[in-house]
Amino acid sequence: MASDTVSAQEGPRLTFTGDAARSLLIVDDDSPFRNRLARAMERRGFDVVAVESVALGVEVAQESAPVFAVIDLRLGDGSGLDVVSALRDARPDARIVVLTGYGNIATAVAAVKAGAVDYLPKPADADQIEAALLVDGRPLPSPPENPMSADRVRWEHIQRVFEQCDRNVSETARRLKMHRRTLQRILNKHAPRG
Repeated sequence: MASDTVSAQEGPRLTFTGDAARSLLIVDDDSPFRNRLARAMERRGFDVVAVESVALGVEVAQESAPVFAVIDLRLGDGSGLDVVSALRDARPDARIVVLTGYGNIATAVAAVKAGAVDYLPKPADADQIEAALLVDGRPLPSPPENPMSADRVRWEHIQRVFEQCDRNVSETARRLKMHRRTLQRILNKHAPRG
């Protein structure tokens, strides 16, 4: 089994060494999560290359074009959507799952439009990720056991409009016919549960 990390002096492994049909690129700047996920996916039979930045992710995508990818949306050096696009250009049939700790509908739509097959909020476990990568061609996932609450739907809508207004609070407040301070309070809160 290939190691998912190497010493800091050597840098990360950037080439696949095993089964090309099970090649998996993981791009996440959260080192403990990235390393745990890489080990878990290797135990499931994937040949894993795990990197921490957009630049390294794009490099692997262009040079090795893996079959599968798990990409964090927000990385220290940019957007994971840049890696999605690079991989989609190099391998149009790649199965890409986007992960993020900032889950909202607008970013999910952006990820799918860029070429991801699924979008999972963090923390996602290896079983969820594997299921999303290997889904059997169903066009839509099963309906949720517990759909979003009305408060969550409202919060998601506000986040969507905020993203569409390029994260401009004043413009978002104007479009939502909402006081700017009220909007700022909502944006500073975490998403409602459920």
